Amino acid sequence: MIRCNSGIKMTIKKMKHLNKYFVLLPLMFFWGCKVSKDIDTPQAPLPENFRNATVTDTASIADIGWKQFFTEPSLQKLIDSAIVNNYDMQYALKNIEAAQLTLKQTKFAYLPDLSLNVAAASSRYSNNSLNGKSLSQYLSQSHVEDYTANLALSWEADIWGKIKNQKKIALAQYLQTAEAKKAIQTGIVSGIAQSYYNLLMLDEQLRIAKKNVLLNDSTLQIIKLEYNAGEQTALAIQQADAQRLLASQLIPQFEQEITIQENALSILTGVLPSTIHRSVSLSEIVVPENTATGVPAEMLNRRPDVKSVELGIDIANAEVGITKANMYPTLKITAQGGINSFKATNWFNVPASLFGIVAGGITQPIFQKRQLRTQYELAIVNREKAVINFRSSVLNAVGEVSDALVKIEKLKEQQVIAATRVSTLHSAINNADQLFKNGMATYLEVITAQSNSLEGELELASLKQAQLTANIELYKSLGGGWR
Repeated sequence: MIRCNSGIKMTIKKMKHLNKYFVLLPLMFFWGCKVSKDIDTPQAPLPENFRNATVTDTASIADIGWKQFFTEPSLQKLIDSAIVNNYDMQYALKNIEAAQLTLKQTKFAYLPDLSLNVAAASSRYSNNSLNGKSLSQYLSQSHVEDYTANLALSWEADIWGKIKNQKKIALAQYLQTAEAKKAIQTGIVSGIAQSYYNLLMLDEQLRIAKKNVLLNDSTLQIIKLEYNAGEQTALAIQQADAQRLLASQLIPQFEQEITIQENALSILTGVLPSTIHRSVSLSEIVVPENTATGVPAEMLNRRPDVKSVELGIDIANAEVGITKANMYPTLKITAQGGINSFKATNWFNVPASLFGIVAGGITQPIFQKRQLRTQYELAIVNREKAVINFRSSVLNAVGEVSDALVKIEKLKEQQVIAATRVSTLHSAINNADQLFKNGMATYLEVITAQSNSLEGELELASLKQAQLTANIELYKSLGGGWR
């Protein structure tokens, strides 16, 4: 790299001669504005309406705060605890704190660096050296002392906007940490809600299994009585007992899953694994009917993950500006002023000990193995990647909303069919019992009816939980949960 230094060194009284070097500054600032040009946020691939959306309105359920969307007291308590105690949330808050400090520091980037230097030195030269003989001849001593106290100032003119772009990066990174915190809260809110509803589903399935065990016990007792009366075979008892054991096996399975789910919920809330209080049962939960999605364009302003990717374009723009500016000349001005003496007794003898130095330098990179050009080209490529990433995130966000909508629609249809099936199976069990007691149905028909009823009730509970989860996914995909 070739340096074009002005070589100017003068006292403070002669600083007026530096004015001729500042004549070029307006022109350099003019060209500095043209070093790089930021690209605007690209047009996102958005539809006019979401696929499967039944309501077209500007209102969206994502505008509802999570406490209004999730109204169960126990669930609200869990979410409140997680927002305060969850370690991912605490980590995100520390990231915001660190980004704030960096942003504050960049506000002082335009100011010059100022430092205070105090030094004292003593040098003894050889008696046979030129310096040693000169000292002996003129100062009658073999050593020389030097005492200095000065202020040193250094300032680089932001001609090409490097400092400005550094501030842009710091601001965008700070905003990204804020969006990351929102994204984490959204994930926590939706995750806890899904886990809570899954816990209610397991409670319901455990209740169903226990109820079916009692029903199977009753059937088994009747078959045993008929066996003792010579009206049934041992096979009938074995078949009925096998059906009872099948329902009994589900009980420890559901109890195990309940404990594991409680542990997971406890960890999400930042506490040690413990029992989770439930204020309602699954049957008492009402599946929300409000599926208003609003305008797709508004989703981009609500989803923190999309906003974070959009801020990545601002960072990439600033990186292009910095790498471009690195290929242009830099103007740096330095100045020193203070007191200097070769005797300690005269150190603070003012004005005799005063000194001043001012220097200005312009550095133009000429040949650096093409590193600067490569860095600039890489920055452009990274900016193009940021644009692609933004478009991809928008596309995925739209897809997530559409997926949630179709789940809500089709799960509702499945739930209606499953509820009708369970109602039919309940009637079938009653009819089978009556017919069996009157000798008009076989034990296999009773066992089959009980098995089908168990399966149908468990599936109905799963569908209820899936409906609730689909509504949570819609709420999250629209950008709800961080308010």
